[in-house]
Amino acid sequence: MATILVTGSAGFIGFHVAQALLDAGDTVIGLDNLNSYYAPTLKQARHEILGQHFAFIPFERDLCDRDAIDFCFKRYEPELVCHLAAQAGVRYSLRNPYEYQKSNIEGFVNLIAQAKSSGVKRFVYASSSSVYGGNTKMPYSEDDPVNTPVSLYAATKRSNELIAYTYTHLWGLQTVGLRFFTVYGPWGRPDMAYWSFLEAILHREPITVFNHGKNSRDFTYIDDAILGVKAALQAESLDSYEIINLGNHRPVELMEFIETLEELSGETAIKEMVPAQPGDVVATYADIEKAGRKLGFAPSTSLRDGLARFVVWYGEHPDLTDAVRAYRLSAC
Repeated sequence: MATILVTGSAGFIGFHVAQALLDAGDTVIGLDNLNSYYAPTLKQARHEILGQHFAFIPFERDLCDRDAIDFCFKRYEPELVCHLAAQAGVRYSLRNPYEYQKSNIEGFVNLIAQAKSSGVKRFVYASSSSVYGGNTKMPYSEDDPVNTPVSLYAATKRSNELIAYTYTHLWGLQTVGLRFFTVYGPWGRPDMAYWSFLEAILHREPITVFNHGKNSRDFTYIDDAILGVKAALQAESLDSYEIINLGNHRPVELMEFIETLEELSGETAIKEMVPAQPGDVVATYADIEKAGRKLGFAPSTSLRDGLARFVVWYGEHPDLTDAVRAYRLSAC
């Protein structure tokens, strides 16, 4: 068993990773600032669930607070770091660039520098499929060039990979960057299409379909993604510097995605077809050969099954989903 620092523990992926580690008997320090990018009520609810585990240590601070990060490492002495906190969202980065500079670059440097100084055994962090930018070669391989990001969010994630390489090269810190491909599922993110589309469909409101529905995504169910993250923390065969795709290896067009949500919800979506949004990538498609070879990663959840589980979860939590919706409307 290990003591593991999980940043973004009140976020979607971080919550599920923390829960899986706690269930396995690890001690988890959950670092999160519970910011207001989307409803803090949802983040608080996730932390409350984690708080039911005696081995969960909540640490509600900001990654940009260097004194707090220093205190965290000295007080709790984590052996491993799983860095999942970040300012997410491609479209949000078009309007709020400084949030990405702070969280995704300054916060990343604060954390990895402290991990190096504290003798952490392995530093696992979230990168993103967005680093592939406008690449047209499919599927995306870790060996493909990633020098042309098409959004600020993607640029910050690529910068994380380069900073990690420097810390590995100069100081021998083992780093593992995970390029996630559109992770979805219960307890998910309200800003992502699966949540916002279902909410709009159920309330008979229009959904905005960018690029006239021609975009496709490699949707990855949360349970599959978590198995990959746990393996990245525990696998013994990893090199000192790793970049690994975590995707479903099955891209789905947006219109098929919407039709599946319609079928599962029993309602028809009101669609507003619009051109592509700046910063959007037309398609994502993960080559997961390396993940299979090094992590034993083998995603098994179909989009239909995964969305079905999300729709059930959404219906079982009306107080929470109503609160998230009210927060979203108040911010408009």
